[in-house]
Amino acid sequence: MKQVFRLTLAAGLLLAAGSALAANDTPAGTWKTIDDVTHQAKSIVQITENNGEYQATIVKLLNRTPEAIARDGEHPLCRKCDGSRKNKPIEGLNIMWGVTKDDDVWDGGKILDPKTGKVYKVKLTLKDGGQKLDVHGYIGFALLGRSQIWERQP
Repeated sequence: MKQVFRLTLAAGLLLAAGSALAANDTPAGTWKTIDDVTHQAKSIVQITENNGEYQATIVKLLNRTPEAIARDGEHPLCRKCDGSRKNKPIEGLNIMWGVTKDDDVWDGGKILDPKTGKVYKVKLTLKDGGQKLDVHGYIGFALLGRSQIWERQP
């Protein structure tokens, strides 16, 4: 009886571990963005997948200074954005769209920098067993541009 219990418990743990690992083989999930210059956490972003296309939405802004809050308010707007994103609240803003899987990277889409209102091409690469995400924004060739490392959140 004890052996059956142990086997059942072991099988359950393996299944749970397998599901957790499977969830880390895609960029879909919740991420903490880290500024590539200051190395400070900037926001919480939710990446979702719909029919093979990935998009990202800012859920929450982090580490805002009192000066930034005084200047931009509690819920800053994307004042430098163009089109339908102009003057929309940054929290809740779709900042990445059109990304699809290509071998072990996700690319082909665009990413918006709400601070500048500029839109870049984007390439995503999972690191550290899916716990980190290299987000590379660029114009023209992927060799040119800059990367941020985002950290997966529970």
